[in-house]
Amino acid sequence: MTRDGNHTLPVVVSSSDTPLTSSSSNEDNNNNNNKNHKNLSIFSQLPSESLQRSLPPTGLNDKDIEKDPPYIDVLIAGGMGGTIADFLMHSVDTVKTRLQGQPSANPPKYHNMFHAYGTILREEGVARGLYSGVAPAMTGSLPGTTLYFGTYEYTKRTLTSAGVPDTLAHLAGGSLGDFVASFIYVPSEVLKTRMQLQGRYNNPSFISGYNYKNTWHALQMIVKYDGVGALYQGYRATLLRDVPFSALQFAFYEKFKLAAKKWEARPDGQMSLPVETACGAVAGGLAGFLTTPLDVMKTLLQTQVKKPSGAISTGASTTTTSQKYYVGIWDGLKWNLKHHGVVSGLFRGVGPRVFWTSLQSALMFVMYEQALHLQENMRHFGQWPYSSGSFGSS
Repeated sequence: MTRDGNHTLPVVVSSSDTPLTSSSSNEDNNNNNNKNHKNLSIFSQLPSESLQRSLPPTGLNDKDIEKDPPYIDVLIAGGMGGTIADFLMHSVDTVKTRLQGQPSANPPKYHNMFHAYGTILREEGVARGLYSGVAPAMTGSLPGTTLYFGTYEYTKRTLTSAGVPDTLAHLAGGSLGDFVASFIYVPSEVLKTRMQLQGRYNNPSFISGYNYKNTWHALQMIVKYDGVGALYQGYRATLLRDVPFSALQFAFYEKFKLAAKKWEARPDGQMSLPVETACGAVAGGLAGFLTTPLDVMKTLLQTQVKKPSGAISTGASTTTTSQKYYVGIWDGLKWNLKHHGVVSGLFRGVGPRVFWTSLQSALMFVMYEQALHLQENMRHFGQWPYSSGSFGSS
């Protein structure tokens, strides 16, 4: 239709005009497409304010990357990560305990990690065999790892803000964190280790010197016959093992984590899951290997039967390892080195220990980091329990 002044006149369109109309329509479509592409290009570069609010934090800002998470997030993530990792790796820890605490025999009942795993599974099963002692282990793991991570993070932040070098802050944080948590986890460690060594009640497959019906019965018997102090048996050996282990584990992990972030150079400033897993595994494996002799002595001191009255515990008069009563850490290290050597004495069970510490450390740190990211996103979106705006404020 065309306009003539204020009047509109009808116009008959011939078939010859059709190509012109199609060309005009295509041109309009192209113009619209160009506008749409232009709008999309601008939209992708400059998202609206409402869209920005709906997106999770990316951490592109260096200030945001370096910002420490609230302490409540650290406590929750640490407790979750440590407890779940301890539960998943408990069977490997049982194998390590059996290898380190089995009586001397020729040939030994358990030859290596895989043989021990298969033998325990076949003879005793999962619940009463590989996962014996899991109840006291979990009882101490949740509060212990929560305190552990909380103390580590507080110590690290306090020291670094005071100008202490990062490595020293990490070593000190790991050491102090383990020391504070030890008051909770050492009694559970004693119960766990004895029940792992025992296996099921009236166990015909392994002679350990213990025969507890369950965790409560074990606690009652230990307190009744050995006293409350027996729950902290091997306390110094446990500290001597765990304090350097925790210090080395955190120091290694923080160094690997920093190097991995620089190497990957991701836009969000975080590590990818495989790299994060590798950092935790290598850190735990190295720390576990270096502290294996101390772990051997911790196991032997916590599981040895109370010294009989008038027994003589000199190495010269003792013909079998099962009769040896260790009066301390140094005594045990010297005796095992002299009679069994470095590998069979001080580093017995090193395979399952490194395997356990590697996987446990990887699981713990991955779950810890992922839990921190989850809580950060929940706080950003205002989801419960962070919707009030005051929960978890640092």
